[in-house]
Amino acid sequence: MNRFKVEMIRQIPSPQQAIYAAMHQDYCEDFVTDHCAQWPSEKKCGELIVKRLLAGDKGHYGPLEHPSIVFNCGYFPHSVMQQIRTHRLLSFDVQSNRYTGNRIVDAATGKREIEEVFYLRPVGSYTDRQGKKYEYTQLQRDRDLAWCLEAAKRYQQLLAEGAAEEHARGIIPFDVRQHWVMSLNARSLMHLLDMRWKKDAQLECQKLCNLIWPHFQEWVPEIAAWYLQSRAKKGRLAP
Repeated sequence: MNRFKVEMIRQIPSPQQAIYAAMHQDYCEDFVTDHCAQWPSEKKCGELIVKRLLAGDKGHYGPLEHPSIVFNCGYFPHSVMQQIRTHRLLSFDVQSNRYTGNRIVDAATGKREIEEVFYLRPVGSYTDRQGKKYEYTQLQRDRDLAWCLEAAKRYQQLLAEGAAEEHARGIIPFDVRQHWVMSLNARSLMHLLDMRWKKDAQLECQKLCNLIWPHFQEWVPEIAAWYLQSRAKKGRLAP
């Protein structure tokens, strides 16, 4: 999991002021930008958002949909990408295994480490969704790595025999590593954290949320502080 990466590409500046403006327009008689010089500071806007929209489970999440942030996520297994892609209000561009098969060929020929291309969990103790404990041993992991290598070699062979990439990719292991770019608004980011940061979420999804969290804290600090206290890792129904 030490290969997993999340980098921020771009974010809307002053996001809490943008949320405040949207919230304020809901009950303001005037055109809100006529008074933008009098808007509270970014920090004060965050505090007002928490007080008027979020505290006490008021449930007014609509204004949080205006500011957006863009992440580059890398080296995660396909299963994580598949789960994250199910979330609403999220734009997503993922590395295509129709056009990016060279890395698999590189793994087959030894130009890349096999674990740079395919993901396997570390050796250790795990628990399934029903609470059953089991061990993933070094012997099992070595066997699975060997199978990943054989699959990469078979992929390379199929391409050499003239098969199209979309045909050959059908035999590669499910958890090939993939990179993607995703954009979220503040509400959808909290929705993602609600669903994928809870204690029974897939371990690799929790790791993704761990890497997203510092960016969220820096971007909307007052909202993030409220989220950490009231919702983080509690598995509450996502807004």
